[in-house]
Amino acid sequence: MKPIIAISMGDFNGIGPEVVLKYLSQTDLNKSTPLILGSQSVFDVYQNKYQTNLTIRRISKSNDVQPGKINLLEVDSVAETDVQPGQITKKGGQAAMRAVEYGINSCMAGTTHALVTAPISKEAIHKAGYSYPGHTEFLAEKTNTERYMMILASGGLRVGLLTGHIPLKIVSKSISVDLILQKLVILNHSLMNNFGIEQPKIAMLGLNPHAGDGGVLGDEEDKLIKPALIEAKARNIEVDGPFPADGFFGSQKQNQYDAILATYHDQGLIPFKSLSFGKGVNFTAGLPIIRTSPDHGTAYDIAGENRANSDSFQAAYTLAVEMARNKFKEVSQHAT
Repeated sequence: MKPIIAISMGDFNGIGPEVVLKYLSQTDLNKSTPLILGSQSVFDVYQNKYQTNLTIRRISKSNDVQPGKINLLEVDSVAETDVQPGQITKKGGQAAMRAVEYGINSCMAGTTHALVTAPISKEAIHKAGYSYPGHTEFLAEKTNTERYMMILASGGLRVGLLTGHIPLKIVSKSISVDLILQKLVILNHSLMNNFGIEQPKIAMLGLNPHAGDGGVLGDEEDKLIKPALIEAKARNIEVDGPFPADGFFGSQKQNQYDAILATYHDQGLIPFKSLSFGKGVNFTAGLPIIRTSPDHGTAYDIAGENRANSDSFQAAYTLAVEMARNKFKEVSQHAT
């Protein structure tokens, strides 16, 4: 089957529409069918601005998608005057989130097979009345998912996060043996089922400098992480650690593992973004749907200037297609 990939346009005042247009101008429509969720006027503005000649077929409902074509479904009415590149606006946040919600619903209904989300602005969605720290938490709520995690992927480099969008000052208070075990189970399952790795090897990073240095620099490693790793191994999860985060990446140990579990956001994302060379993908594991996104933000500072690089969006779209195909195979195998 050729998967139908829903694309939420993101904040139209950021670089979302630009990277979508740039990637779709070169994508192979024989391998998947893209369905943009957004506004025709937004893409008209950017096509005229960049003098692109992409044919986008407007449809009125998601089951009118035509294979081999770039389809667009209007999910929010946006006037051309609303498009203000580089500006943080209530309308930009509202349209972005309505597109995401439609994408979630279409994937849950089975009319699309994966969702790729272009970047949103947390400030803009808050202006529009959405009190979420990001895509991940919104996706979890709308799919009634309690256990989920963020995974950043680029080729063989995959970094999962134990804690996500929370202040650094409450990270240590948020960590428990149960949470570590829960995230390791989700990560292991995702590596097998989404990424197609039969026997995953996982590395766990320590929370403190030098992984606590025997308790001198913190005791979370001894009291929380090590007991969780022992229990994970008892559940046939192959995991090593806790490793000091700086030495782990400095000695290239990430190449020996299928994934790394970082304890907090920046511990995982700083080395990941340094090593992925702008081609990273954000994947939300644990959801009943497939969702990927580029690993960058709205980049308001260059919005509307035709300077955005579409490599990360391309990687996100490609991974979504690959995961949708893996799911087709899984369903087919169970049916036989």
